[in-house]
Amino acid sequence: MTPTEVVVGIAILVGLVGIVVPVLPGSLLVLGAILVWAVDLGGAGAWTVLGIATALIALGTVVKYAVPGRRLKASGVPNSTLALGALGGLVGFFVVPVIGLVLGFVAGVYAAQRRRLGPGAAWPSTKAALRAVGLSIAIELVAAVLAIVPALETPGVDLRDQGRQVLWNLLVNAIKFTSPSSVVQIRLTRE
Repeated sequence: MTPTEVVVGIAILVGLVGIVVPVLPGSLLVLGAILVWAVDLGGAGAWTVLGIATALIALGTVVKYAVPGRRLKASGVPNSTLALGALGGLVGFFVVPVIGLVLGFVAGVYAAQRRRLGPGAAWPSTKAALRAVGLSIAIELVAAVLAIVPALETPGVDLRDQGRQVLWNLLVNAIKFTSPSSVVQIRLTRE
C-alpha cells in the first residue's frame, strides 16, 4: 500500500465520520479523496470511477434534501423551525464542542416549535424534525459508501488485507439487504 493510498483511506474515513457527526463536509472529503486516488492511479478506469463517485454523491446530496424535506412539509414543520435549529446547533457547537451541535439543534427546534405550537405539540414535531435529519444523514452516508465501492473494485487496487475485505463485504451486504427502517450494527472482537 502506497502512502497516497493510506492518506486517501484516512481522508475517506474522516469524510464518513464527518457525515455522521456533521462537523466536516463529509461527502466533499470522500469525493476529494477519490479525486486524489484517481490522479495518483491514472488511467480510464480511475477517471470512470471518479465520474461514478461524483454522480452518486451528487445524487445523494439532492435526495438527502428532497426526501426529508417532503416528510417535514407533510408533518407540518416549517423551514423557519429548521433554521432556528441550525442556529441552535451552531451555538451549541461552540459551547459544547461536537455533541453541542446535536444538542443545540434539538433545543433550537424544540424552542421554535414550542413558541409556534405550544408546549403540548412541540415535542412530536421536534421528533419529526429529528427523524428527518437522521434520514438525511443516512442518505448521505449510503451515497458516500456507494461512491467508494467502484474504487475498491477497480483493478490495480490492492486489497491483500483479508480482514478489511471481509469487513467491507459485511457492511455493503448489510446496507443492501436491510430494510430502510432497520439499524445496521457491526461489532469486532479480537480473540
